Amino acid sequence: MQDLQQYGAWRAQVAASLESHGGALRQAGLIDAAGEQILERALGRLRDDRLAVAFVAEFSRGKTELINALFFADYGQRILPSSAGRTTMCPTELLWDPLHPPCLRLLPIATRAGHLATADYRDDPAAWTVLALDLEHPARMQDTLRQVSQTCRVPLQEAERYGLVDPHDPDLGAEIGADGTVEIPQWRHAIINLPHPLLQQGLVIIDTPGLNAIGTEPELTLNLIPNAHAVLFVLAAETGVTKSDIDLWRTHIGAGPGRLAVLNKIDAMWDELNTPHQIEAEIARQQHDVARLLGLGADQVYPVSAQKALLARIGGDSALFERSRLGALEAALYRELIPARRQIAARQLHADMDALLAAAQTLAASRLRELVEQLQELRSLRGKNQGVIAHMVKRVELEKKEFDAGLFKLQGTRAVFTRLSTELYTTLGMDLLQERLDAVRAAMTAARFATGMRAPVRDYFGAVRATLGAAQARIDEIKAMMDAMGRKFAAEHGLTITPPPTLSLVRQRDEIDAVELLFARQFGTATLLMTSRATLLERFFDSIASRVRRVLRAANADVEAWLKVVNAPLEGQIRQHRDSLRQRQTSVQRIHDASDSLEQKIAAFEQGQADLETTRTRLAASAAQVDTALAGDPTLLEAASA
Repeated sequence: MQDLQQYGAWRAQVAASLESHGGALRQAGLIDAAGEQILERALGRLRDDRLAVAFVAEFSRGKTELINALFFADYGQRILPSSAGRTTMCPTELLWDPLHPPCLRLLPIATRAGHLATADYRDDPAAWTVLALDLEHPARMQDTLRQVSQTCRVPLQEAERYGLVDPHDPDLGAEIGADGTVEIPQWRHAIINLPHPLLQQGLVIIDTPGLNAIGTEPELTLNLIPNAHAVLFVLAAETGVTKSDIDLWRTHIGAGPGRLAVLNKIDAMWDELNTPHQIEAEIARQQHDVARLLGLGADQVYPVSAQKALLARIGGDSALFERSRLGALEAALYRELIPARRQIAARQLHADMDALLAAAQTLAASRLRELVEQLQELRSLRGKNQGVIAHMVKRVELEKKEFDAGLFKLQGTRAVFTRLSTELYTTLGMDLLQERLDAVRAAMTAARFATGMRAPVRDYFGAVRATLGAAQARIDEIKAMMDAMGRKFAAEHGLTITPPPTLSLVRQRDEIDAVELLFARQFGTATLLMTSRATLLERFFDSIASRVRRVLRAANADVEAWLKVVNAPLEGQIRQHRDSLRQRQTSVQRIHDASDSLEQKIAAFEQGQADLETTRTRLAASAAQVDTALAGDPTLLEAASA
C-alpha cells in the first residue's frame, strides 16, 4: 500500500509544482488563454486521476473475501459481505468522492426496463437509494453493505423484460417458484463511498458478480472491466479452471497488461497428512495448470488464501500471513498498476509542459525583440536634432496606422471563422445523433432474426466514425485558415507568431473502435441465434448509445474549448505589439517635446531588457522543478509525504 501512497505524494508534488509554474507565468505575463487551458487540463488530470482495480470471478471463488483481505483488514472484521454462495449480486464500486458523504448508493433493478445505461444515472441523484454509513461502528456499516447481496422475487415476464433470465434456458424451470416468480438481484448497481485512506488516494475497487451478471450487464462488459487499470481474475484452488471460468476469461478479460490470475483458497490444500513439500508441489502444479489454460506465464498466477490472510491481519499473526502468500499478490498488483499509470500520466504532463514552454518562449522572444528594437531606435537618436526626432515620431505613427489597417483586414476572416465553427458544431450535433439512434432502434425492431440486428449496429458505428472524420476535417480547415492568416499578418508586421494549437479527435475515434470491438466479441454470429440474445443485444445497444453520447459530448467539449483559444497566439502577439507601438509612440513624442531625457529612456529600456532575462531564468528554474517532480525525485516525494 506504500506504493499507492507514494503515487499520491508524486501527484501532489507535481500538482504543486505546476501551480507554482503557472503563477510564475502569470506574474510574468507569459501565458495566454490557450496556455491557461493547457494548465487547467493538466491539473484536472492530476486531481481526477483514479486507479481502478476490478475483481472478476464466478461466484464462490472468494473474490469478496480477497477484497476484504487486501484493503479492509484494518477495520478488524469483514466489511464487505462474504460467505458461502453468492454475496455480490450487483456490480459494486468502492471509491471516495468528497462531494458525497460516506454512504451506499443503490440503483434499483427496475431501471433496466428503460433505454438508459447505468452511466446515464450517475449524475441523477433522484434515481438512487442512498443509505448512510456509520464509520464509527464497523458492524453497523457491514449490516448496511449487506444490501449489495439482496435479492427479490418478480414475475417471470418482468425478469425477462429486465434481461435477467433466458426463456430458452433448459434449467429455467428449476428457478421458477410455485407462484411463477423468479429470484433476481434487488439492485442494478452499487457505489460505496468510503473515506478509506487508499480510496482517498484515488483507488477504485470494482467488485463484480458472477458470469451470468457479467454477460448481461453492459456496464461491466463495455465500461468497468475494459477500462480497469488492473483486473484480478479469481479462481478456486480446489476446483482449478472450469469451463465457465475459461469462457469468462476469453470473452471478457484475456491476457494483457495489468491482467492477473489469483488462485484463491489454497488453504483447502493444506492437508495435514501431506508434508509441506508435498503441499507446495500440489499448489505449484495447480498454478502451472491455470497458467497453461489461461495462456499466462506461471509468474502471472498468484496462489493465495484470502480468508487466512484476513484472519492473520486481524489477529496480527505474521506467520499465518506469510503462509497465505497475499503479500506477493499485493506487491505484484502495485508493481503492475502504479508504474504503468504513472508513466502514462507523466507522458501526458510532459507534453503539456512542452506546449506551455513553447508558448512562453515565443511570447518572451517577441517581447525581447520589441525591447531591442526600441532600444536601437532610441540609441539612434543620440546626437540627433529635433528634425530627425520629429521624423521618427511620424514614422512610428505611420507604423501604427498600418498596423491598425492590418487589424481591420483581419476582421474579414472572422466571418469565415464563424461559419466554419457553426458547421463544426452542426456536424457534432447531438440532435443528429439522436435521429441516428432512433433509426437504428427501428431497424433492430424490424429485423426478423437476431442475426439481422447486427447490421444496423455496424452501420451505426460507421456513421459515428464518419461524423468524427467530418468534424476533424472542419477542425483542420479552421486551423489551416488561422495558420495562414497568422503567418501573413506576422510577415507584414515583422512578428513571430506561434502556430495555433492543434486539436485531434483520435482519442474519440479510438474509443469508438474499442467499443465496437467489445460488441463484436460479445455478439459473434454464432451467439445470436436465439431470441433471448436479441433482447440482450438491444440492451447492449442502449449502453453503446450511452457510451457514444459521452464520446460525442467529450468531442463537443474539446471543440468548444479549442475554438475559444485557437486565436490566442495571434491575439496575444497583436496585443503585445500594439502595446509596444503605443509605448514607442509615447516615448519618442515625449523626447521630441523635451519632457523626458533620452538617456533616461534608454536606461529604462535597458533595465526592462535585463528584467526580462531575469524572468526567463526564473521561469526556466520553475519549469525544471516541474520536470524534477515528474521524474519523481525521492527527496521531494518524502517531503510531500511528510
